[in-house]
Amino acid sequence: MRTFERVAAGILTGFLMAALTALSTAPAHAGPSTTSGSVSQLFKRVGPAVVVIRTSEHVAAPIPGLPFGTVTNVGTVGSGVLVSADGKVVTAAHVVQTADSVDVEFSGGTVIKARIVASDAAADVALLQLERVPPNIAPARFGNSDKTEVGDQVFIVGAPRGITHTLTVGHVSARRESQSTFAGLVNTELFQTDAAINRGNSGGPMFNMNGEVIGIVSHIISVSGGSEGLGFVVTSNMARRLLLDERSVWHGLDGYLLTGELARAFNLPTAGLLVQRVAHGSPAERLGLRGGRYSLALGDEQVLIGGDVILAVQGIALAEPDAYERIRRRLLEVRASGGLMHLSVMRDGLLTKVIADFEPSKQ
Repeated sequence: MRTFERVAAGILTGFLMAALTALSTAPAHAGPSTTSGSVSQLFKRVGPAVVVIRTSEHVAAPIPGLPFGTVTNVGTVGSGVLVSADGKVVTAAHVVQTADSVDVEFSGGTVIKARIVASDAAADVALLQLERVPPNIAPARFGNSDKTEVGDQVFIVGAPRGITHTLTVGHVSARRESQSTFAGLVNTELFQTDAAINRGNSGGPMFNMNGEVIGIVSHIISVSGGSEGLGFVVTSNMARRLLLDERSVWHGLDGYLLTGELARAFNLPTAGLLVQRVAHGSPAERLGLRGGRYSLALGDEQVLIGGDVILAVQGIALAEPDAYERIRRRLLEVRASGGLMHLSVMRDGLLTKVIADFEPSKQ
Protein backbone atom coordinates (compact mmCIF):
# COMPACT_ATOMS: atom_id res chain seq x y z
CA MET A 1 0.00 0.00 0.00
CA ARG A 2 1.56 3.26 -1.03
CA THR A 3 1.85 6.18 1.31
CA PHE A 4 1.20 9.61 -0.17
CA GLU A 5 4.87 10.24 -0.95
CA ARG A 6 5.17 7.29 -3.32
CA VAL A 7 1.73 7.75 -4.89
CA ALA A 8 2.66 11.27 -6.05
CA ALA A 9 5.62 9.93 -8.04
CA GLY A 10 3.69 7.16 -9.75
CA ILE A 11 0.70 9.34 -10.60
CA LEU A 12 2.65 11.61 -12.91
CA THR A 13 3.22 8.86 -15.43
CA GLY A 14 -0.33 9.64 -16.51
CA PHE A 15 1.12 12.28 -18.87
CA LEU A 16 1.62 9.45 -21.36
CA MET A 17 -1.77 7.82 -20.99
CA ALA A 18 -3.71 7.21 -24.22
CA ALA A 19 -0.39 7.36 -26.08
CA LEU A 20 0.46 3.78 -26.67
CA THR A 21 -2.40 1.26 -26.85
CA ALA A 22 -6.19 0.89 -26.73
CA LEU A 23 -8.73 -0.84 -24.52
CA SER A 24 -10.93 -3.61 -25.76
CA THR A 25 -14.62 -3.85 -25.05
CA ALA A 26 -15.31 -3.65 -21.31
CA PRO A 27 -18.34 -4.52 -19.22
CA ALA A 28 -21.21 -2.09 -18.96
CA HIS A 29 -22.31 -0.54 -15.69
CA ALA A 30 -24.53 -2.88 -13.75
CA GLY A 31 -27.83 -1.59 -12.43
CA PRO A 32 -28.35 -1.00 -8.73
CA SER A 33 -28.99 -3.94 -6.42
CA THR A 34 -32.04 -3.94 -4.22
CA THR A 35 -30.63 -6.50 -1.79
CA SER A 36 -29.18 -5.49 1.55
CA GLY A 37 -28.32 -7.29 4.73
CA SER A 38 -25.83 -7.68 7.52
CA VAL A 39 -22.12 -7.29 6.82
CA SER A 40 -21.59 -11.01 7.36
CA GLN A 41 -24.32 -11.90 4.85
CA LEU A 42 -22.96 -9.42 2.33
CA PHE A 43 -19.42 -10.73 2.75
CA LYS A 44 -20.57 -14.26 1.94
CA ARG A 45 -22.23 -12.98 -1.22
CA VAL A 46 -19.53 -10.66 -2.59
CA GLY A 47 -16.38 -12.18 -1.09
CA PRO A 48 -15.76 -14.72 -3.88
CA ALA A 49 -15.44 -11.88 -6.42
CA VAL A 50 -12.54 -10.30 -4.49
CA VAL A 51 -9.11 -11.47 -5.62
CA VAL A 52 -5.46 -11.25 -4.63
CA ILE A 53 -3.15 -9.87 -7.31
CA ARG A 54 0.49 -10.95 -7.40
CA THR A 55 2.88 -9.30 -9.82
CA SER A 56 6.48 -9.81 -10.86
CA GLU A 57 8.86 -7.29 -12.42
CA HIS A 58 12.56 -6.74 -12.97
CA VAL A 59 13.97 -3.64 -11.30
CA ALA A 60 17.37 -2.09 -10.71
CA ALA A 61 18.02 -1.77 -7.00
CA PRO A 62 20.93 -1.69 -4.53
CA ILE A 63 21.55 -5.27 -3.41
CA PRO A 64 24.12 -6.05 -0.71
CA GLY A 65 27.05 -8.01 -2.14
CA LEU A 66 26.13 -7.40 -5.79
CA PRO A 67 27.35 -4.73 -8.23
CA PHE A 68 25.62 -1.34 -8.12
CA GLY A 69 22.69 -1.26 -10.55
CA THR A 70 22.09 -5.01 -10.49
CA VAL A 71 18.69 -5.91 -11.90
CA THR A 72 16.62 -8.24 -9.74
CA ASN A 73 13.13 -9.72 -9.85
CA VAL A 74 10.67 -8.40 -7.26
CA GLY A 75 7.07 -9.26 -6.50
CA THR A 76 4.19 -7.21 -5.12
CA VAL A 77 0.81 -8.10 -3.65
CA GLY A 78 -2.41 -6.17 -4.11
CA SER A 79 -6.13 -6.73 -4.32
CA GLY A 80 -8.81 -6.50 -6.98
CA VAL A 81 -12.39 -7.34 -7.80
CA LEU A 82 -14.01 -9.33 -10.62
CA VAL A 83 -16.58 -7.08 -12.33
CA SER A 84 -17.70 -9.09 -15.37
CA ALA A 85 -18.53 -12.66 -16.25
CA ASP A 86 -15.96 -12.61 -19.06
CA GLY A 87 -13.06 -12.00 -16.66
CA LYS A 88 -12.55 -8.24 -16.22
CA VAL A 89 -10.87 -7.37 -12.90
CA VAL A 90 -10.51 -3.83 -11.56
CA THR A 91 -7.51 -2.92 -9.38
CA ALA A 92 -5.20 0.01 -8.60
CA ALA A 93 -2.84 1.18 -11.34
CA HIS A 94 0.19 1.31 -9.06
CA VAL A 95 -0.20 -2.41 -8.32
CA VAL A 96 0.23 -3.46 -11.96
CA GLN A 97 1.58 -0.45 -13.88
CA THR A 98 5.07 -1.84 -14.57
CA ALA A 99 4.40 -5.53 -13.97
CA ASP A 100 6.04 -8.04 -16.29
CA SER A 101 3.52 -10.69 -15.25
CA VAL A 102 0.26 -10.71 -13.30
CA ASP A 103 -1.37 -13.62 -11.44
CA VAL A 104 -4.86 -13.41 -9.93
CA GLU A 105 -5.77 -15.67 -7.02
CA PHE A 106 -9.37 -16.46 -6.03
CA SER A 107 -10.56 -17.44 -2.55
CA GLY A 108 -10.50 -21.15 -3.33
CA GLY A 109 -6.80 -20.94 -4.21
CA THR A 110 -7.25 -21.00 -7.98
CA VAL A 111 -4.55 -18.88 -9.68
CA ILE A 112 -5.15 -17.50 -13.18
CA LYS A 113 -2.91 -15.45 -15.46
CA ALA A 114 -4.08 -11.97 -16.41
CA ARG A 115 -3.02 -9.19 -18.76
CA ILE A 116 -3.38 -5.46 -18.33
CA VAL A 117 -5.89 -3.97 -20.77
CA ALA A 118 -6.40 -0.48 -19.36
CA SER A 119 -4.80 1.85 -16.84
CA ASP A 120 -5.09 5.44 -15.70
CA ALA A 121 -2.01 6.06 -13.60
CA ALA A 122 -3.15 9.58 -12.73
CA ALA A 123 -6.33 8.26 -11.12
CA ASP A 124 -4.71 5.03 -9.90
CA VAL A 125 -7.16 2.57 -11.47
CA ALA A 126 -6.49 -0.30 -13.88
CA LEU A 127 -8.34 -3.09 -15.63
CA LEU A 128 -7.15 -6.68 -16.09
CA GLN A 129 -8.39 -9.43 -18.38
CA LEU A 130 -8.25 -12.98 -17.03
CA GLU A 131 -7.38 -15.92 -19.27
CA ARG A 132 -10.42 -17.66 -17.86
CA VAL A 133 -12.91 -17.36 -15.00
CA PRO A 134 -13.33 -20.08 -12.36
CA PRO A 135 -16.76 -21.73 -12.40
CA ASN A 136 -19.51 -20.48 -10.11
CA ILE A 137 -17.90 -17.10 -9.36
CA ALA A 138 -20.40 -14.26 -9.64
CA PRO A 139 -18.88 -10.87 -10.49
CA ALA A 140 -19.42 -7.94 -8.16
CA ARG A 141 -21.78 -5.16 -9.21
CA PHE A 142 -20.82 -1.52 -9.67
CA GLY A 143 -22.88 0.92 -7.64
CA ASN A 144 -23.56 4.60 -8.28
CA SER A 145 -21.02 6.37 -6.08
CA ASP A 146 -22.82 9.69 -6.58
CA LYS A 147 -25.51 8.40 -4.23
CA THR A 148 -23.03 7.68 -1.43
CA GLU A 149 -23.07 10.21 1.39
CA VAL A 150 -20.59 11.15 4.09
CA GLY A 151 -21.38 9.01 7.12
CA ASP A 152 -22.59 5.99 5.16
CA GLN A 153 -21.34 2.65 6.46
CA VAL A 154 -19.01 0.79 4.10
CA PHE A 155 -16.76 -2.25 4.16
CA ILE A 156 -13.53 -3.13 2.36
CA VAL A 157 -12.34 -6.61 1.40
CA GLY A 158 -8.74 -7.26 0.39
CA ALA A 159 -5.38 -8.77 1.26
CA PRO A 160 -3.65 -6.51 3.82
CA ARG A 161 -0.04 -7.66 4.20
CA GLY A 162 -0.99 -10.56 1.92
CA ILE A 163 -3.57 -11.94 4.38
CA THR A 164 -6.30 -12.84 1.92
CA HIS A 165 -10.00 -11.99 2.12
CA THR A 166 -9.79 -9.73 5.13
CA LEU A 167 -12.83 -7.54 5.86
CA THR A 168 -12.69 -4.14 7.54
CA VAL A 169 -15.65 -1.90 8.31
CA GLY A 170 -15.91 1.87 8.56
CA HIS A 171 -17.65 4.91 7.18
CA VAL A 172 -17.23 7.40 4.38
CA SER A 173 -15.40 10.21 6.16
CA ALA A 174 -15.43 12.76 3.34
CA ARG A 175 -15.52 13.35 -0.39
CA ARG A 176 -12.33 14.69 -1.89
CA GLU A 177 -12.14 16.27 -5.31
CA SER A 178 -9.08 16.30 -7.57
CA GLN A 179 -5.87 17.74 -6.10
CA SER A 180 -7.46 18.09 -2.65
CA THR A 181 -5.36 15.46 -0.85
CA PHE A 182 -1.68 15.32 -0.03
CA ALA A 183 -1.24 12.66 -2.71
CA GLY A 184 -2.00 15.25 -5.38
CA LEU A 185 -4.08 12.90 -7.53
CA VAL A 186 -4.98 14.56 -10.81
CA ASN A 187 -8.50 14.59 -12.23
CA THR A 188 -9.75 12.21 -9.55
CA GLU A 189 -12.73 11.92 -7.24
CA LEU A 190 -12.04 10.15 -3.95
CA PHE A 191 -13.80 8.91 -0.86
CA GLN A 192 -11.94 9.32 2.41
CA THR A 193 -12.63 6.48 4.86
CA ASP A 194 -11.72 5.37 8.36
CA ALA A 195 -12.01 1.68 7.42
CA ALA A 196 -8.63 0.05 8.05
CA ILE A 197 -6.40 -0.06 4.95
CA ASN A 198 -2.89 -1.49 4.89
CA ARG A 199 -0.28 -2.52 2.34
CA GLY A 200 -1.88 -5.17 0.15
CA ASN A 201 -5.35 -3.60 0.22
CA SER A 202 -4.47 -1.52 -2.85
CA GLY A 203 -6.93 -2.14 -5.66
CA GLY A 204 -9.48 -3.85 -3.44
CA PRO A 205 -13.17 -2.92 -3.52
CA MET A 206 -15.11 -0.74 -1.12
CA PHE A 207 -18.71 -1.95 -0.84
CA ASN A 208 -21.88 -0.19 0.26
CA MET A 209 -24.51 -1.92 2.36
CA ASN A 210 -26.21 -3.23 -0.77
CA GLY A 211 -23.07 -5.18 -1.65
CA GLU A 212 -22.23 -2.89 -4.58
CA VAL A 213 -18.71 -1.70 -5.40
CA ILE A 214 -18.61 2.06 -4.82
CA GLY A 215 -14.83 2.52 -4.82
CA ILE A 216 -11.37 1.08 -5.47
CA VAL A 217 -8.73 1.40 -2.73
CA SER A 218 -5.89 3.73 -3.75
CA HIS A 219 -3.66 4.89 -0.88
CA ILE A 220 -3.32 6.00 2.73
CA ILE A 221 -1.78 8.94 4.52
CA SER A 222 0.31 7.52 7.33
CA VAL A 223 3.26 8.37 9.54
CA SER A 224 3.72 4.81 10.79
CA GLY A 225 3.24 3.16 7.41
CA GLY A 226 0.11 1.35 8.60
CA SER A 227 -3.55 2.27 8.85
CA GLU A 228 -4.20 5.48 10.78
CA GLY A 229 -7.79 6.04 9.66
CA LEU A 230 -6.89 8.16 6.63
CA GLY A 231 -7.62 5.96 3.64
CA PHE A 232 -8.51 7.13 0.15
CA VAL A 233 -10.61 5.27 -2.40
CA VAL A 234 -11.29 6.18 -6.04
CA THR A 235 -15.04 6.38 -6.57
CA SER A 236 -16.70 3.72 -8.72
CA ASN A 237 -18.12 6.30 -11.11
CA MET A 238 -14.64 7.73 -11.68
CA ALA A 239 -13.17 4.25 -12.23
CA ARG A 240 -15.97 3.32 -14.61
CA ARG A 241 -15.55 6.51 -16.64
CA LEU A 242 -11.78 6.21 -16.98
CA LEU A 243 -11.62 2.46 -17.59
CA LEU A 244 -14.81 1.78 -19.51
CA ASP A 245 -16.31 4.95 -20.97
CA GLU A 246 -13.17 6.84 -22.04
CA ARG A 247 -11.03 3.72 -22.46
CA SER A 248 -7.83 4.90 -20.83
CA VAL A 249 -4.81 2.85 -21.79
CA TRP A 250 -1.95 1.01 -20.18
CA HIS A 251 1.50 2.08 -21.33
CA GLY A 252 3.68 0.09 -18.92
CA LEU A 253 5.74 3.03 -17.71
CA ASP A 254 6.38 4.50 -14.26
CA GLY A 255 8.01 7.90 -13.86
CA TYR A 256 9.17 10.60 -11.46
CA LEU A 257 8.47 14.25 -12.28
CA LEU A 258 11.46 16.58 -12.18
CA THR A 259 10.64 20.27 -11.70
CA GLY A 260 12.28 23.45 -10.41
CA GLU A 261 15.61 22.96 -8.68
CA LEU A 262 15.48 19.23 -9.21
CA ALA A 263 15.08 19.67 -12.98
CA ARG A 264 18.05 22.03 -13.01
CA ALA A 265 20.10 19.51 -11.04
CA PHE A 266 19.49 17.06 -13.88
CA ASN A 267 20.49 19.75 -16.43
CA LEU A 268 17.03 19.82 -17.97
CA PRO A 269 15.82 22.83 -19.96
CA THR A 270 12.37 22.42 -18.45
CA ALA A 271 10.34 19.97 -16.38
CA GLY A 272 10.63 16.34 -17.37
CA LEU A 273 9.40 12.87 -16.48
CA LEU A 274 12.29 10.66 -15.38
CA VAL A 275 11.46 7.15 -16.59
CA GLN A 276 11.75 4.71 -13.69
CA ARG A 277 10.58 1.37 -14.99
CA VAL A 278 9.30 -0.02 -18.27
CA ALA A 279 7.33 -3.26 -18.23
CA HIS A 280 8.52 -6.10 -20.45
CA GLY A 281 6.37 -6.41 -23.54
CA SER A 282 4.59 -3.12 -22.87
CA PRO A 283 3.83 -0.38 -25.41
CA ALA A 284 6.50 1.78 -23.73
CA GLU A 285 9.09 -0.93 -24.33
CA ARG A 286 7.99 -1.24 -27.95
CA LEU A 287 8.61 2.49 -28.34
CA GLY A 288 12.16 1.92 -27.10
CA LEU A 289 11.84 3.96 -23.91
CA ARG A 290 14.51 3.16 -21.31
CA GLY A 291 14.03 2.84 -17.58
CA GLY A 292 16.48 3.76 -14.81
CA ARG A 293 19.43 1.57 -13.84
CA TYR A 294 20.82 3.09 -10.64
CA SER A 295 19.09 3.85 -7.37
CA LEU A 296 19.52 7.32 -5.87
CA ALA A 297 18.12 8.71 -2.60
CA LEU A 298 16.18 11.95 -3.06
CA GLY A 299 15.10 12.95 0.42
CA ASP A 300 13.05 10.08 1.77
CA GLU A 301 12.55 8.48 -1.64
CA GLN A 302 14.57 6.10 -3.79
CA VAL A 303 14.62 7.18 -7.44
CA LEU A 304 16.02 5.25 -10.38
CA ILE A 305 18.32 7.33 -12.57
CA GLY A 306 20.07 6.65 -15.87
CA GLY A 307 16.90 6.25 -17.91
CA ASP A 308 15.13 8.50 -20.39
CA VAL A 309 13.63 11.83 -19.38
CA ILE A 310 10.48 12.72 -21.31
CA LEU A 311 10.17 16.47 -21.93
CA ALA A 312 7.17 16.71 -24.24
CA VAL A 313 4.44 14.61 -25.83
CA GLN A 314 2.80 15.61 -29.11
CA GLY A 315 4.59 18.95 -28.90
CA ILE A 316 3.15 19.78 -25.47
CA ALA A 317 5.85 20.34 -22.87
CA LEU A 318 5.24 18.73 -19.50
CA ALA A 319 5.97 22.08 -17.87
CA GLU A 320 3.04 23.81 -19.58
CA PRO A 321 -0.17 24.59 -17.67
CA ASP A 322 -2.74 21.79 -17.75
CA ALA A 323 -0.26 19.64 -19.69
CA TYR A 324 -1.67 16.38 -18.39
CA GLU A 325 -5.21 16.93 -19.64
CA ARG A 326 -4.09 18.56 -22.91
CA ILE A 327 -1.77 15.67 -23.73
CA ARG A 328 -4.42 13.17 -22.77
CA ARG A 329 -7.02 14.73 -25.07
CA ARG A 330 -4.58 15.17 -27.94
CA LEU A 331 -3.59 11.53 -27.83
CA LEU A 332 -7.16 10.32 -27.60
CA GLU A 333 -7.72 12.18 -30.88
CA VAL A 334 -4.69 10.48 -32.41
CA ARG A 335 -5.96 7.12 -31.28
CA ALA A 336 -9.31 7.76 -32.93
CA SER A 337 -7.92 8.89 -36.28
CA GLY A 338 -4.47 7.29 -36.40
CA GLY A 339 -1.19 9.12 -36.94
CA LEU A 340 2.25 9.51 -35.47
CA MET A 341 3.30 9.66 -31.82
CA HIS A 342 5.91 12.33 -31.04
CA LEU A 343 7.97 12.35 -27.83
CA SER A 344 10.86 14.65 -26.97
CA VAL A 345 13.30 12.66 -24.81
CA MET A 346 16.56 13.51 -23.08
CA ARG A 347 18.78 10.43 -23.39
CA ASP A 348 22.41 10.25 -22.27
CA GLY A 349 22.53 14.04 -22.16
CA LEU A 350 21.24 14.50 -25.71
CA LEU A 351 17.81 15.61 -26.90
CA THR A 352 16.21 12.81 -28.92
CA LYS A 353 12.98 12.61 -30.86
CA VAL A 354 10.99 9.39 -30.52
CA ILE A 355 8.47 9.01 -33.33
CA ALA A 356 6.29 5.99 -34.02
CA ASP A 357 3.15 5.11 -35.93
CA PHE A 358 0.11 4.85 -33.73
CA GLU A 359 -1.37 1.38 -34.04
CA PRO A 360 -4.60 0.71 -32.15
CA SER A 361 -4.33 -2.23 -29.81
CA LYS A 362 -5.79 -5.58 -30.74
CA GLN A 363 -6.47 -6.38 -27.10
